Amino acid sequence: MLSVIIPTRNADAGLPVTLACLAVQRSEAGIGEIIVADGGSAVAPDVARFGAVMISAPAGRGIQLAAGADAATGDWLLFLHADTILGDGWARAVQAHMAGSSKAAVFRFRLDDTRIRARILELLVHWRCRLFALPYGDQGLLISRSLYDETGGFRPLPLMEDVDLVRRIGRRRLASLDVPAITSAQRYVRDGYVSRIARNLACLAMWSLGVSPDRIRRFYK
Repeated sequence: MLSVIIPTRNADAGLPVTLACLAVQRSEAGIGEIIVADGGSAVAPDVARFGAVMISAPAGRGIQLAAGADAATGDWLLFLHADTILGDGWARAVQAHMAGSSKAAVFRFRLDDTRIRARILELLVHWRCRLFALPYGDQGLLISRSLYDETGGFRPLPLMEDVDLVRRIGRRRLASLDVPAITSAQRYVRDGYVSRIARNLACLAMWSLGVSPDRIRRFYK
């Protein structure tokens, strides 16, 4: 059985689309439960109509993801951001991976922006993943319960929780699915692509140098 875990906080705009995408192919993907780990939204999201359940957790993506995993009962876990939908063929790809591999897996990064700057960023992310085996959380993460527990799972970090876990998983235990995870480009459009990319790279550099997650969060905000 597959458990899907989605952390949310004031994600009313994108969450219904994400949940609807999952609901349509729930049976084909083998989804037994969809858990929305909410970190204190001003208005609690209505998830029951999509066959999902909501749990409450302290705000912080790492904390919320860990809480969702603790509540999950599936043999496999799929962590997904609230503003990300999976492209055509995702259910078949997920089923095939769960049936034939013990590795964790991520999807191909894509933005819902038609401009060339989005394609350039997608190419940069492709090479980051290929050269450094470093996908981010907006590419989703499909991982067996046994591997999740073996690696220690998500730590209660305010930021960089995805990099932290992927580093512990390691290149040899990480596969890529040839299916896009299509993420909202709203943040890049709002902040500017160059500014947003530079900020993300600075956060990664600070993390690599051992700067505390709390300091990185303050810089990021």
